[in-house]
Amino acid sequence: MTDQDQGYHHGVIGRAIEEIDAAEAPLSLDDLAARMGMSPAHFQRVFSAWAGVSPKRFQQYLMLGHAKALLRDRFTTLETAGSVGLSGSSRLHDMFLRWEAMSPGDYAKGGAGLTIYWGWFESPFGPALVMGTDKGICGIGFAETAGTEAAMEDLVNRWPQATYVEDVMRLRPWVMSAFGVDNPEEPVPMFLIGAPFQIKVWEALLRVPTGQVTTYSEIAQSIGTPRAVRAVGTAVGRNPISWLIPCHRALRKSGGLGGYHWGLPRKRMMLAREAMHFDTKDRRGAA
Repeated sequence: MTDQDQGYHHGVIGRAIEEIDAAEAPLSLDDLAARMGMSPAHFQRVFSAWAGVSPKRFQQYLMLGHAKALLRDRFTTLETAGSVGLSGSSRLHDMFLRWEAMSPGDYAKGGAGLTIYWGWFESPFGPALVMGTDKGICGIGFAETAGTEAAMEDLVNRWPQATYVEDVMRLRPWVMSAFGVDNPEEPVPMFLIGAPFQIKVWEALLRVPTGQVTTYSEIAQSIGTPRAVRAVGTAVGRNPISWLIPCHRALRKSGGLGGYHWGLPRKRMMLAREAMHFDTKDRRGAA
């Protein structure tokens, strides 16, 4: 799938999700296609290229009650996940991740002496601003809700003393693997730049298996600060590497989605996409 395909597909998917959200009942293929101004066959092809399943099937993963079902059926205990070897190097998003973190002293310098490369890419979730150092991806932001200028300002302000260099080609191999376009089995290196407490929270997020979810209180418990639920929520919201560090898998105890830095539609799309792929693989494995 090319970058242009990803952008086109995301545009269609985004508009379709808006229609699904606004509808009081599930929409048929014909209804959705008509609202997209497309033939049913064309819409089915475009939708399936992004989601891998029919619009009817995918709607089940976008229903408002799905988050509660995930929490009921796919809740993971992070201590258990860690004990069986699930960590930052575990399989995640159909790929492998490897990561290392900046030292607290270097973080306190605000990125001084650090060169950060950046570029814009199409992704399954809309235009994505990706940043990285020589060690790996350090930032991913989405522009559909915030806009391109705001997304750039958001990430740059995290490391204001760094030197920023636009270099799409340097980042492209990592980005293509990160979004499953090319070489999805290639390792995707990440460089975590944050305060020590933030990094502990992000490490916990990396232990949440694909297709499962956790809660803010569970994260707080797993890192040894059970009363710091609010601080955990703040650290989750400050995750700079969206999608790869799966902050979209953190829900409220009630099953509510909570917030999402780049907009709740992105969070719902990510959860739905992961759950759908998880179920598809689970069915294949059981066959």
